[in-house]
Amino acid sequence: MRVVLTGAEGFLGWHTRLRLTALTDHEVVPVSRHNWSDLASLLADADAVIHIAGVNRAASDNEVERGNIQLGADLAQAITAAGRTLRVVMSGTIQVSQNNAYGRGKLTAQTLITEATRAGGGHFVDVCLPNLFGEHGVPNYNSFVATFVRSIIHGETPRINDNVVELLHAQDAAQSLIAALECPEERLRPEGELIGVVAVWNLLQEFHSSYSPSGEIPDISTKFRVNLFNTYRAQLFPDHYPIKLIPHSDPRGSFVETVRCRGGEGQSSFSTTVPGITRGEHYHLSKIERFAVIQGTARISLRKMFTDEVLDFHVTGNQPTAIDMPVGWVHNITNIGNETLLTQFWSHELFRPDAPDTFPEPVLPATEEISN
Repeated sequence: MRVVLTGAEGFLGWHTRLRLTALTDHEVVPVSRHNWSDLASLLADADAVIHIAGVNRAASDNEVERGNIQLGADLAQAITAAGRTLRVVMSGTIQVSQNNAYGRGKLTAQTLITEATRAGGGHFVDVCLPNLFGEHGVPNYNSFVATFVRSIIHGETPRINDNVVELLHAQDAAQSLIAALECPEERLRPEGELIGVVAVWNLLQEFHSSYSPSGEIPDISTKFRVNLFNTYRAQLFPDHYPIKLIPHSDPRGSFVETVRCRGGEGQSSFSTTVPGITRGEHYHLSKIERFAVIQGTARISLRKMFTDEVLDFHVTGNQPTAIDMPVGWVHNITNIGNETLLTQFWSHELFRPDAPDTFPEPVLPATEEISN
């Protein structure tokens, strides 16, 4: 299936593209503000559309409302011009029932897109989403959770209204959008976690007090805690890394704690790597994975999916450090020394052969591989 994905460079768009790439064979055509004017031609040979592009915040309420309506009108016009029977999935919102600029704009856009889709004989699905959170959300724009994380990292305390909110992780939202590509229904309503805003703040403070000083993994015994912790540590990358591990030495040698975890599953393993060899070349959707070099010298390289910049960390067993791989970043480890490399790996969950959460992808972008 050829799927046009609008808003592909935004928060939910990135997560949806990541999940489509990892779990499906669909051909994804990313659309952002840079190629928005090509929307009609991109739909000419498409099978489906996932519409995520939207305006969350702007200088005025009118800009939010009109911005979302315009995006909807543009897509409706492109659907009509394509003259094809399309399945159109829209990232909707529970706020359409509220009389605010965002809700009104999204509702009008939804109406325009629905009419155009049905006029062409297609099928429209509204995926009605609650409040979202997740890795790489923009503070003061995508989610109050991202704003909280930034405040905690910088030692600030924002004004907090203790409301109960429904929070859905961006990967769960993405899964609902992908499922809508094949479902017969016209509306999906994924359910999130009901939690108080102050409780979210307290959890993030708990994570920060545990993880920030020493890399100690906090209690991650529930899916929500894992998702929130991944959201928190995504904002720490790359400045917080590598994490220094403290050797405890005496005349017999040294003892180094590579992982301390306060709750949840966990699995440790180790590998030996001969000089010049690279391991890894994959990414994860939710797994927390730690690399700790025990012996030898290595380069750990990472690249955020759908970007070209590669970040390198040079580590050695003589000065033990750890790096925790962020979700959605391709990573590898290369032995750049002259002796066998010994690396310990830790994951927050037991390995499951039926759902390994490991998706192959080279760290070095194809353009760089060709040029070299």
